[in-house]
This record gives sequence, structure tokens and C-alpha cells, in this order.
Amino acid sequence: MAKRDYYDVLGVAKGADADEIKKAYRKMAIKYHPDKNEGDKAAEDKFKEAAEAYEVLSSPEKRQRYDQFGHAANAHSANGGGYGGGGMNMDDIFSQFGDIFGGGSPFEGFFGGGRQGGSAGGRRVTRGSNLRIKVRLTLEEIANGTEKKIKVNKQIVCKTCDGTGAKDRSSVQTCKTCGGSGAVRRVTNTILGQMQTTSTCPTCNGEGSTITSKCTVCHGDGVVRGEETISINIPAGVSEGMQLSMSGKGNAAPRGGLPGDLIILIEEIPHETLKRDGNNVIYDLHINFVDAAIGTSVEVPTIDGKVKIKIDPGTQGGKILRLKSKGVPEVNSYHRGDQLVHINIWTPKALSREERELLEKLQSSPNFKPNPGKNEKSFFERMKEYFE
Repeated sequence: MAKRDYYDVLGVAKGADADEIKKAYRKMAIKYHPDKNEGDKAAEDKFKEAAEAYEVLSSPEKRQRYDQFGHAANAHSANGGGYGGGGMNMDDIFSQFGDIFGGGSPFEGFFGGGRQGGSAGGRRVTRGSNLRIKVRLTLEEIANGTEKKIKVNKQIVCKTCDGTGAKDRSSVQTCKTCGGSGAVRRVTNTILGQMQTTSTCPTCNGEGSTITSKCTVCHGDGVVRGEETISINIPAGVSEGMQLSMSGKGNAAPRGGLPGDLIILIEEIPHETLKRDGNNVIYDLHINFVDAAIGTSVEVPTIDGKVKIKIDPGTQGGKILRLKSKGVPEVNSYHRGDQLVHINIWTPKALSREERELLEKLQSSPNFKPNPGKNEKSFFERMKEYFE
């Protein structure tokens, strides 16, 4: 089934700011929270759908890509071209609540504590920070798409303790204060009766466990500085300044948390002879006035290699020749731009005596007298005709 537009899911306009998006998600989360709608599959699906929409729209990079390409962009999320939306589990969703509700689920005080979701239970799930890198691409790589293997220096999971932060398994013990839940509950007598409140366990900081003997390599963090080689598939048609995202390829999180994302900033390497203009490619061709007068065939460079084009007799300076589908493709599209060849008439600055005598003889010929007629069109008129 096709996914609904994320803005429609949250009930906000496309121009909504970050506060409006957060407020809309908070409202949806409260309305469809599983603790409030126990056993209601439809409510759970809407709860997940709202969380997925918020994950994308709350991130400037992911939102920019979604606005440009919609759900189609996520076809590349596994290889570097998407925004990473979708596929969230309950642990991912509840880990967002620290940002939305200021420290936990809004249902902790009313429904007996945080949602016990999967293996993480009610424990706090930490998240690694996002990582940003630049990838420089040639025009040929941009036009055809490419795979880049990049060595990234970042926080990686400690192999000695497998990310637990402990010297050995026996060093990891269930927190005695919270019993492994990561939260403590207090019952207070008030004039309205008993009120139950829930807060993060101060002993284990919400992790549900404590370490009696720390790993000697990572010193209890569960992560160390290291290098990872990441394969990035760049789709054809990207452009300067575009940002791609690889979910889960950022910095590792302490003690088994969720890794951050890898943000890839595209940078174009200028081509020696070709200039990019959107999806079109521009090439300035210089020919001498003899070739322009009698016509010739010349080779011009393109993204796909050299091609031979015909210069008709009487070609004027400023004329634009179009090589169809020799430009850059659109991202996630079969459409490809054109190559525009701008004709420039080159005039020699130094002449031999024989060359000068030949040209002086031609100078008096009527055909060599400038005579713009009705059939002659200005450069701007030719440009207008081309784009029409």
C-alpha cells in the first residue's frame, strides 16, 4: 500500500516550522499511544506512522530530501541516497520521547510507567551522534552514478567488550535500585488520593544495569575511536550541495544504543571543458571564420566521450547546437538533459603575408560585407526559440 504524505499524517502544512511539527506529533502520540489504545491494531499503526513522519520532518536534512523527492528518495536509503525514514520499531519510537516530552513518555504517570517495548524494556536508549562527510564527484560520476568506498574516522563499538563497557559479562549487573527497568516509581499521598510518578533511575541513569568492573580498552563507554570503510552508492543526477543520508552509519552509541546517521554532502569537481547548468551541459566551441563560412565537421567532448558534429555552411557566431540527451539525468528519473554547444567564431591575431593578401582580395567581395537581413536573428532570439 502506498505511503501517505508525511505532512498529511501529522496534519501540518508543508511550510510548518519545527515547533508546529513537534506539537502535531506530540498530539498524535498522545492520541494513539499503545498504552491508551491497548489491543487496537489500527491505533498502533497510526502511532508508528506518526513516529515515522516525525523522524523525517524533524530532521532538516531528511526533510529537504523528502520535499524534493518524496517517498521515492527512500529507495536509496540503504545505499546512501535516501533519508532513512521507515522501518522503526517500538524501541526507536520511544527513544524519541526525551526530545518530545522532556524525559519520557507522557503516560508514565498515568499508565504505570513507560512502555515496556521489546528487549530494551522501559530502559533509556541512547543514540549516537550524526556524522557529516564530503564526497567530491566528477561530472562523469554524477551523470552515471557511482560507488564510493570511504574510510570514516568515527566512534565504533568496542570489540573487546562488544559494546557493553564491562570487563566481562559478570561485571554487568541488574540495577538494584530500579530492578532493571531503568525507572523508579514513587507513590505520594495527596488530598486527591495516591498519585504515582515515574522518573529516570538515578543509580543507572535509565540503563537498567550497572558495571562493577569497566572494560580496560573503552573505559566503560562501550565505544572507541576507530576507522570504518563504508560503501556509498551515489545515484545519478545528484548536484552540488545536495545531502544524502545513510541510516545507522554515524557514530556508535555508548553501551549498545542506536547509532547515528551518516550525512553525505555532495561536492562537484569542475570539469575542464564542460559546464553544468541544471541537467544541461554547456560546451563552448571555437571555430575559425573559414570553417564557419564553408562548413566542416568537428569533434566535441561530451560526458560519454567525443562525438562528431556537423557545422553547416554560413554558421554565425552565437548559434547554439543541441545534442539531445547528452546532459545529466534527473535523480530517480529516466529523463536526461541535453548538451548545448555554443558556437564562437575565432579570429587569428597574426597573419602571414600570403594569408593577408588572400583576405584582402576577399574583403571587397559582396559576400564578405556584413549585411544582417531579415533571416538573421539575434542571440537572444535564438535562445528564446530554443527554450520554447
